[in-house]
Amino acid sequence: MRVGTFVLAAQFPGQGQGEALHRALAAAEATEAAGLDAVWLAEHHFVPYGVCPSAVTLAAMVLGRTSRIGVGTAVSVLPTAHPVALGEQAALLHLASGGRFTLGVGRGGPWVDLEVFGAGPDAFEHGFPESLELLLRWLSEPAVGADGPRYAFREVAVVPRPAEPEGPAGPQVVVACTSPATVRLAARHGLPMLLGMHCGDEEKAGMVALWRQAALEAGRDPQEVAEAGHVSAGVVQVADTRADAVETLLKAMPGWLRHGLGAHRTYDGSVRPMRDPVEYTELLCALHPVGTPRLCADRLAATAHRTGITRFALLAEGSGDTDATVANVARLGGEVLPELA
Repeated sequence: MRVGTFVLAAQFPGQGQGEALHRALAAAEATEAAGLDAVWLAEHHFVPYGVCPSAVTLAAMVLGRTSRIGVGTAVSVLPTAHPVALGEQAALLHLASGGRFTLGVGRGGPWVDLEVFGAGPDAFEHGFPESLELLLRWLSEPAVGADGPRYAFREVAVVPRPAEPEGPAGPQVVVACTSPATVRLAARHGLPMLLGMHCGDEEKAGMVALWRQAALEAGRDPQEVAEAGHVSAGVVQVADTRADAVETLLKAMPGWLRHGLGAHRTYDGSVRPMRDPVEYTELLCALHPVGTPRLCADRLAATAHRTGITRFALLAEGSGDTDATVANVARLGGEVLPELA
């Protein structure tokens, strides 16, 4: 089982944005010190839900401050990024880090980002498959040209080339999946899924089953399908009692969720309903490893058993406090991992 952290750089009420970024870096460094597998970095624009606007930029800094752990984006939003530019950055980080970088990509949401970056709603609603295809070609071919509805250009050389014919493979690409269409798209390409922390085990198991079926129907190798390496996102809070862990999150997370999610603005100005922050926090506490080390280990083992997923990206900053976050990561590595073993 491979357990890592999920870093949002969340700005809690009353905090500055620099404080949120400092906590994100502290959590990433603590991830390596705790003996965990990887750190996954989120990307958001214009909202305090997460104040990192470029996951690949933060990944570069984290790779420079660590020497062992994997570092992935969770995710880089593809509709508002040029696939070639993102592919160049991924190749650079993959080669410079000795293969420690993973590129997670996703469709994002119908937010004002589409207006600001000039992508438009069509890039969100219909353009993701074209962007993903172009990105994957860039990461696997020596030269790439395009003749699609959104991207069209003459053939150019891929420099730096992340994968040579006789050398190591390029960076792994993981796709955030929230719909059957995206699950099938990822499966056709044989790409692992990143499944969100709002999903329970039953829903994740269903998505894994759909991915497996679609991958086999697309002619993917059965061994490759069996070893897909999907990633389950969640929340973790380790404490001496379950009540203490839940109390920590209920004191801090609803204010952050209300503050952060409420700041989203849609492309077309429509109003999208927001989850009740307290109820959502309670749901996350029920779904994920929140409690004693033994309970956290049991919860992770149960999810792995029910879904077949053995890679985890766990949000450890739910307290909103840097020292408490670092201590939480340390307990995850020092007390929960031994229980899993």
